[in-house]
Amino acid sequence: MKLIIATIKPFKLEEVREALTEIGVRGMMVTEIKGFGSQSGHTEIYRGAEYAVNFVPKIKLEIGVTDGLADQVVDTITSTAKTGKIGDGKIFVLDIAQAVRVRTGETDEDAL
Repeated sequence: MKLIIATIKPFKLEEVREALTEIGVRGMMVTEIKGFGSQSGHTEIYRGAEYAVNFVPKIKLEIGVTDGLADQVVDTITSTAKTGKIGDGKIFVLDIAQAVRVRTGETDEDAL
């Protein structure tokens, strides 16, 4: 089992969700976050004053999948979230040692 953590641009969320649903992803956790990467934020002008925006709004997706689906999920997120501009995001894939569905007590792949 794998945990896929992806950060994407907020306006890409619905498109990514639809694409993941089409390949069989049954659930995900979504969090609104702020962060920066190689773009290191940017400057904006508000009421004539320039100020630095050090953290950029992003969306964090957390998706638990079987080993067999992990590569397809990564490929789907990559192709769907890509704009070709700086700040498109990152994807991390981690091993899951154990999963439990609280309602039914199902474990591991059955819990996903």
